[in-house]
Amino acid sequence: MIESRLEAVIWDMDGVIADTALYHFKAWQDVFRKRRGSYTEEDFKRNFGRRNDTIIPNIMGGNLSSSEVEAIAGEKEDNYRQRVAQNIKPLPGAIELIRALRERGVKMAIASSSPVENIQLILGGLGIDSYFQFIVSGKQVSEGKPSPQGFLLAAKKLEVAPENCVVIEDAIDGVAGAKRAGMKCLAVTNNHSKQSLVEADLVVDTLEAVTVDDLAGLFGKESR
Repeated sequence: MIESRLEAVIWDMDGVIADTALYHFKAWQDVFRKRRGSYTEEDFKRNFGRRNDTIIPNIMGGNLSSSEVEAIAGEKEDNYRQRVAQNIKPLPGAIELIRALRERGVKMAIASSSPVENIQLILGGLGIDSYFQFIVSGKQVSEGKPSPQGFLLAAKKLEVAPENCVVIEDAIDGVAGAKRAGMKCLAVTNNHSKQSLVEADLVVDTLEAVTVDDLAGLFGKESR
């Protein structure tokens, strides 16, 4: 039997590569305030990492048509992109780890719940768009996280078996999706506590001290 090993890393984007949470939160607040709704920090944390077509019914109720949900989502994303465009900041250690992985020949993809326009804006703004072989956005799969669909599609595009992939996530649903996909998972506590991310194979407070060898070393551990 061939042992699994590190061949690819599948990255979430928001809260892992870029510090975008505040701009998403403010955009959601604007959108829901216009409709006489509220969106608290607790709402934001609970929905973080989920697709818009899940978040909007969660807040406004399930009696919205698909066209209404799509219109609200589009308004929110336009608001977000205007806010973040001049404020794109990488999270500590992310760019360095991405570069180190490329130097070691490890394949990389993005699997994010965000629209592809948001992903391209962030990656281009940070100058790292050429480092990723593929992007999987929320609309490319029928189910959002914690479904494993996005991660499995990324692995398929990279032509790497799921058991040879590491997912880097910061959301509870993202960690759950990675493990359902049969992948190793490194979680970063940028938006959730260490206790809430325990399903991951390794939980860190920052990517600053994480090396390629650390990711490769996950394959010496029993999967959770």
